[in-house]
Amino acid sequence: MATVAGLDHLECLSLMRLGAPVVSPDRLQLRRLAVFAQWQDEPTLERFLTHDPLGRSLATGWHVRLEFLRRWSSIAAFAGLPTRAGAWRQEDPVVAVTLARMRVPEVPRFLHHGRPVERLVRDHPGATLAVAGFRPPNTISTFTVWHSTRQMLDMVHGRSNVAEPMRHAAAMRERERRDFHHEFATFRFRPLSEHGSWEGRTGLVPSTH
Repeated sequence: MATVAGLDHLECLSLMRLGAPVVSPDRLQLRRLAVFAQWQDEPTLERFLTHDPLGRSLATGWHVRLEFLRRWSSIAAFAGLPTRAGAWRQEDPVVAVTLARMRVPEVPRFLHHGRPVERLVRDHPGATLAVAGFRPPNTISTFTVWHSTRQMLDMVHGRSNVAEPMRHAAAMRERERRDFHHEFATFRFRPLSEHGSWEGRTGLVPSTH
């Protein structure tokens, strides 16, 4: 993929369903591809989707185009992103992406503390889509679309009006106590446009208020 003009970096992963049993075909969906990529501009992305074999395959699925806003921590693959690149309103829709390189011995501990968070995010009324991806041996990612930044932050800090709202905050405390990852970063984006359908659904990205 390094030869694709205008492509800075691309991560290919197998799709995962959040909250599914750890050992199950529903958990790791090997025939469904999830891609997260950084492009220099939109015309180069359009050329990739039109002319590249992988791009043409991806164009038949669903994707959302994003404007980078903010990151926490850093990961070498996206080292050039600033800490903050734009402003936002608390009621605007937002997309959050996490990307991590796991410490393999920490995977059982990560699953123990992480699966309650998966169910929290998957079932949260503020999220319109919540999925994850995995690439052996140790890359894992999550992708979530939210009605608003406020609802996403309420989930992160345990302020949501849901059962066991502190699940995410508790997992973050555990990560601070002993890190699960070699590298970890969280990215926040403004959704710009939505393309295709997800399992027959469209309109997963909320319109701006």
